[in-house]
This record gives sequence, structure tokens and C-alpha cells, in this order.
Amino acid sequence: MIGSDNKGTGTLETLTTTLIDSVNGYRDAAENAEGTKFQELFRRNADERSRIAEELRAEIRRLGGNAPDDGSFLGATHQRFLDLKAAVTGRDDKAIINEVERGEDYLKEKFEAALNASDLAPETRSIIERAYQSVRQGHDQISSLKHGLEA
Repeated sequence: MIGSDNKGTGTLETLTTTLIDSVNGYRDAAENAEGTKFQELFRRNADERSRIAEELRAEIRRLGGNAPDDGSFLGATHQRFLDLKAAVTGRDDKAIINEVERGEDYLKEKFEAALNASDLAPETRSIIERAYQSVRQGHDQISSLKHGLEA
């Protein structure tokens, strides 16, 4: 359960592994995208998520926890699905963006759930809020891109 420990390390660990999944998803999307503008966007977003994950790792270490270095099993499964989808769709940018948006929705929900936890220390909450601002910005960017392609 998010926020179930007294220091917030469990929440931070969950968010960090989810961010790592996002980094991996963006890197995979960059490799499979046809358009160079999408490849560049996905790489920039991967770099931004890596930076945020490192901030969360630093907070986990400060709190005495073990910072995760890799993503979740579910994230690895999602990666394989993206690989399969890209192969089946012939690296269709629209299909890739749809999958990236699904991942963004999931990540945003995880951060919102963490921020709704009542047992976070103020310093930890502040770090999560800063990370969430970046996550929300990335989510909105991909959502706008998706809806622009649908128009």
C-alpha cells in the first residue's frame, strides 16, 4: 500500500520503480518511433524521468532505505508488450504514442495516490510534489500530442 511505512520509503520505492519503468518505456518508444521529432521527444522525456528517479533515490537513501535500480515486473511486461505492438504495427508512431499515454496515465495515478497518503513526512511530500509536477507536465504533453494526432 502506498504510504504504508512510517518514513515514506515504501512510497518512494514504488514511485521510483514506476519512474524507471517510464524511462524504459520512453527509451523503447524512441527506438521504435518512425519520426525523428518523436524520437527526440521520447529521449528527452526519458532523461527527465531519469533525473526525477535519481532525486527520489537520493531521498530514499537519506531516509535509510534501499533505493531501487530497476523497474517493476509489471513494467518489464509492459515493455515486452510495447515491443510486440511495435513489431506488429510496423512501428506506427500513433500506436506507440497511444501506448506511451497509457503508461503516462498509470504513472500520474501512482503519484496522485502517493500525494493523497496522509502519513508522509513534509520533506518527503515536498519531493514527491516536485516530481509530480514534472510527471504531470510530461503526461499532459503526451496527451496533447495524442489528441493532436487524432484530430
